[in-house]
Order: sequence, then structure tokens, then C-alpha cells
Amino acid sequence: MRIEALEPHQVFVFGSNASGHHGAGAARMALERFGAVWGEGHGLHGQSYAIDTMSGLPTIEREVQAFLAFAAEHPELELLVTEIGCGIAGYTPEQIAPLFLGGPGNVVLPERFRAVLERD
Repeated sequence: MRIEALEPHQVFVFGSNASGHHGAGAARMALERFGAVWGEGHGLHGQSYAIDTMSGLPTIEREVQAFLAFAAEHPELELLVTEIGCGIAGYTPEQIAPLFLGGPGNVVLPERFRAVLERD
């Protein structure tokens, strides 16, 4: 599913780098369409939420845990997760999807992440 537009209660969740240089892929889309801020590589900005996927798997784990805590605190939002970490960062859905296990119901995972979680 390619996210082209958002409803007011939706947030575009994308992979970033620690320095917030949103130059390509979903990060660039977040910058151009959904309120991401150049230089901000973590957290909520506008209708986007950045997760650092370029600083190693342990960092992604911490960032996803912080994101899931944010999601639990904001049940009024629908958080649309892109395939974070599976582009430039070079991880597979099998490596990233399990990090979202036990997340709240307002977190909407991409199809390939759901497929991984359903077969485990």
C-alpha cells in the first residue's frame, strides 16, 4: 500500500537517519507531504513520525519501543507504518516486523510485516 494522502487522525511512520536528512524514499515523502522536519530524525513532526533506521538494529529496537509507547498514549491516532529499515538501511521484514509484536491496535503495519508476524 502506497500512502499518498492522510486523514487528520492519521500519521505516516517512516524510517529516517539520526540527523534527519530526509533525502529519498518514504523520508522524502514525509518531508514533502506530511510535515517531517529537515534535521529532525526522531519522533512526531506534523503528520509524520520518524524512526532512526540507519544507526543499527539495537537503535531501531529502542526507537520502535519508544514509538509503540507513543502509540499507546495516543489511541486517537492511526499510525501507518511504512516498511521501515527495509530500503536503504538494508534490513528484511523478517528482522524488523517482530519489533512491533504486542503493539497497540492503532498501529497499522505494512503487508509484508503482517505476513511475517502471521506465520510466526
